Amino acid sequence: MAPAVLPMLVIVLLVNTGSSSLNATSKAAKLFPAILILGDSTVDTGNNNYIPTLFKGNHLPYGRDFPGQVPTGRFSNGKLAPDFIASAASIKETVPPFLDPDLKDKQLCTGVSFASGGSGLDDLTTAASGVIPMSKQLEYLKKYIQRLNKIAGEEEAKKILRGALVIISAGTNDFIFNFYDIPTRRIQFNISGYQDFLLGRLRDIILGLHDLGCRKIAVAGLPPVGCLPIQMTAKFKNPEDRKCVEDENIDARRYNNKLANLLPQIQSVLPKSKIAYADVYEPMIDMINHPHKYGFLETKKGCCGTGYVEAGPLCNELTPPCHNSSQYLFWDSIHPSESAYYYMSLFLEEQVLPQLFFGNSRKEYR
Repeated sequence: MAPAVLPMLVIVLLVNTGSSSLNATSKAAKLFPAILILGDSTVDTGNNNYIPTLFKGNHLPYGRDFPGQVPTGRFSNGKLAPDFIASAASIKETVPPFLDPDLKDKQLCTGVSFASGGSGLDDLTTAASGVIPMSKQLEYLKKYIQRLNKIAGEEEAKKILRGALVIISAGTNDFIFNFYDIPTRRIQFNISGYQDFLLGRLRDIILGLHDLGCRKIAVAGLPPVGCLPIQMTAKFKNPEDRKCVEDENIDARRYNNKLANLLPQIQSVLPKSKIAYADVYEPMIDMINHPHKYGFLETKKGCCGTGYVEAGPLCNELTPPCHNSSQYLFWDSIHPSESAYYYMSLFLEEQVLPQLFFGNSRKEYR
């Protein structure tokens, strides 16, 4: 399976055609000084461009609808959810990748993405692909802090970290790479045991973020993994027979229940922290079951090529995309379209970000 799938941040939708309350509030004040992203291809804004891996989105038709029609390394036709969220929170219009050698000091101070397409919570997930595991993304955050200290001074850097919006979007690749399509971890774990193993790794990452000074963290659950076009293709030989793989969706729901129960426990032992669970599953299923509410005409295949298997290097200029990507829930066989990411960002703005404020105040950061 190509670049990192979708636990998306990822964070799905709740269609609201009016201005969100976050948008309205952020006109008057910046709610977060910065945005920091860890995870997989749903939130990788271009880091894979700078590492030796085949999992890249820096070629057409990726980026077809991005400003300037530039393939930036984002695994979509345009912007990702973090870009929309950063804009709505008045932080910046797009989130740059940390590994960009041309990253300016001002860009760095307002946040970056450390995410890497193809990554996961389990280091085994990245063993063959050469992408950046979550453990190394934490190491990059440490380097980010060192640079931030030099630019802003240690006290201001601590203030930025305390107020920064941190988003974690990972997990789907672990199940696809290590349990479903290539069942390496099945030798060691049943599905429940592997879920617990991944949640243990996630807990360590959150603790590491807290040790580094981060206090406001949103964690995305899994999407309906069995409804990803690539997963349907793997299970059904006849394209006409393709439908969501219910066993994989059941697994995703059980993982999400465990995650939703775990996060309050972690928050209770971390002083002055706010950790929010972002339910991706239910909103995305609503997009799949009621696509016309969101303007989608196609939910079972991607816009790129046939839409059944193309992703990463297989989605290229020889696999022409559909005419109107806004009518497609998925851009390729794995990743959502820009339109889907936009609706995902609305849900995060309305339902998840308010959980990260202390008391009734929305005028932080402190």
